[in-house]
Amino acid sequence: MIRAFATFVFVALAALPARAIEIQQITSPGGIKAWLVEDHSIPFTSLSMMFKGGASLDAPDKRGAINLMTALLEEGAGDMNSVQYAEAVEGLGALNRFDAGDDALTISARALTENRDEAADLLRLALTDPRFDSDAVERVRAQVQSVIRNEATDPNAIAAKKLSELSWGDHPYATSVNGTEESVAALTRDDLVDAKNRVLARDRVVVAASGDITAQDLGVLIDRILGGLPEKGTVPLPEKTKLQLTGGVTVIDWDSPQTVVSFAQAGLPMSDPDYFAAYVADHILGGGGFSSRLMDQIREKRGLTYGVGTGLANGVYGETWQGGMASANGKVAEAVDLIRQEWDRFAEGGVTDKELNDAKTYLTGEYPLRFNGNGKIASILAGMQLIGLPADYVNTRNAQVEAVTAEDVQRVSKRLLHSDQIRFVLVGRPDGVTATD
Repeated sequence: MIRAFATFVFVALAALPARAIEIQQITSPGGIKAWLVEDHSIPFTSLSMMFKGGASLDAPDKRGAINLMTALLEEGAGDMNSVQYAEAVEGLGALNRFDAGDDALTISARALTENRDEAADLLRLALTDPRFDSDAVERVRAQVQSVIRNEATDPNAIAAKKLSELSWGDHPYATSVNGTEESVAALTRDDLVDAKNRVLARDRVVVAASGDITAQDLGVLIDRILGGLPEKGTVPLPEKTKLQLTGGVTVIDWDSPQTVVSFAQAGLPMSDPDYFAAYVADHILGGGGFSSRLMDQIREKRGLTYGVGTGLANGVYGETWQGGMASANGKVAEAVDLIRQEWDRFAEGGVTDKELNDAKTYLTGEYPLRFNGNGKIASILAGMQLIGLPADYVNTRNAQVEAVTAEDVQRVSKRLLHSDQIRFVLVGRPDGVTATD
């Protein structure tokens, strides 16, 4: 899948039901581990496979190669060209989706029980014998370059890109998975083969399934799909990176009546004991939509923006606490100053009992509402494995939210929220704002 540069990348691990889920942890005959939730009510199975490292495994001078390669996996395999392959998948009522992200190359598959094996064979062919035909390469390359050009004229994408550069230094997180027009233009078929060998290997895959399949059948199916891949990738996985951000303001001149604002500071990993306290704190501060303090102060009381929001952005290799908004050029300085004020007020003053209870009610109540089928279950369970969460997380998450106290929120806020550590990136022509180093 060809992806536009995302302003925020938030881990979507809240999309699970409140009721208990029985997760079976299996190992295929070929030694590949997987998580399974059986559901025989509908005759189809959803499968999610995530290959660790994803686009972060690009060769240093070949940025965008893994993204382009991923988009070409559905463009013909074996003796079938792109049209023939698409017709074969569609004829089975199956669905295969491929996406390259900073943390993983993700494959989402769905197949009816009656032709599951045939669908698995087509997916195996895409992974082990993609064609990379020249006509398909040039067509998809043009699509990627169109996305890159569009990003260059989108102030939201420009702000997100600059914030990533400032955040992550020389780590792949600092650049778009799409690469640049120049790097994508220079990619050859050999580069695409190399990109495939960097990421598609059995030692770096996590697998999850949900639906009409038994543990024994899933083991056989996994080996059928993945057994032809090499055991190991050709390059090591990336190391955990250190956030490079310092506080201050970066201004990028852009001819527009309004200014786009992206901002970030240090976050914390999900393994941190204070993570759920920070999660609740974020909801109250800026992540809770119209109920958040930032929305109340900046939009509702002063009308400085249509919307402002924050979130904990957690990747496998690094994390931030970040947010964004847009405001008229003449109002953006006041809006930015209010963010700083609310940041410090939150750290010093804590939260009320009502704010805490409302946040926990919402965060636990929405949990089952966002759970909507086998595809979502498989995706979330694979994501849990990717970042190292235990299988019982699905059944303990709400209890961890409920256990957060006002004192916990106060502690993590004092620890993390410091307005002088926020880096703001402004794209526009903001009045009264001075850029800093």
